[in-house]
Amino acid sequence: MKQGEPGKSGKSAESGKPAKAAAAAKPGKPESHLAMVRRARRINRELAEVYPYAHPELDFRNPFELLVATVLSAQTTDLRVNQTTPALFAAYPTPEDMAAAVPEELEELIRPTGFFRAKAKSLIGLSASIRDNFGGEVPGRLADLVTLPGVGRKTANVVLGNAFGVPGITVDTHFGRLVRRWKWTEQEDPEKVEAEIAAIFPKSEWTMLSHRVVFHGRRICHARKPACGACPIAPLCPSYGEGETDPEKARKLLKYEMGGQPGQRLSPPPDYPGRPAPPLGAG
Repeated sequence: MKQGEPGKSGKSAESGKPAKAAAAAKPGKPESHLAMVRRARRINRELAEVYPYAHPELDFRNPFELLVATVLSAQTTDLRVNQTTPALFAAYPTPEDMAAAVPEELEELIRPTGFFRAKAKSLIGLSASIRDNFGGEVPGRLADLVTLPGVGRKTANVVLGNAFGVPGITVDTHFGRLVRRWKWTEQEDPEKVEAEIAAIFPKSEWTMLSHRVVFHGRRICHARKPACGACPIAPLCPSYGEGETDPEKARKLLKYEMGGQPGQRLSPPPDYPGRPAPPLGAG
């Protein structure tokens, strides 16, 4: 697969269909719930072809590393977290090590991720809880994970889906923004969004759906200026036209592997078609 080719189906981010999308976006008879569900599931199938390599964009080797990285990812990019965690995990490879950390030393290591004092407090607290309450092993149940300091449903679902294979929907800012843009839900509260989207898709799809939607939001369907003219699911989008519809101009808005740029992971999966991100301080 060449750099920037998104999927095995022959579709690409450059093959948007603005004419059909414009027709689909015309006002008319309100969409029934059944029609919305069918459209949502078709979007998921299309995204699976565009992003067959969709994956969590945090580097991790075990559940503890994913848990820590996810906590650090609040209010910053996955790239900045991935550039920060190699030194962090070299210093504190286990919950026992991190629970015993000197706060000021831990804060200095995670400073690049922002809000480092609050994050250090959460990391020490969750590590101590894992050590004291779960035998030093990250628990694999939602009810247990959310008892850890700094861990909510979003973080718990990331860990469950990607470290334990337990299906979950991760409602981050990208996911919530896109499912509202696609008219799958009108909810703003993440738990309500999670519940409504979970009702649309089989449980087996929840984790990968989350990755596909987030991938699309980061690469094509941006918050301020979506690349509508380069979007492969434009014919299915009721919000087509909110962004740039000219194909040439839209292509210039594509990010990461879609735009020929490095991804966010320093150690991406083998099937990732883009380039690894550079380490901290490398440019």
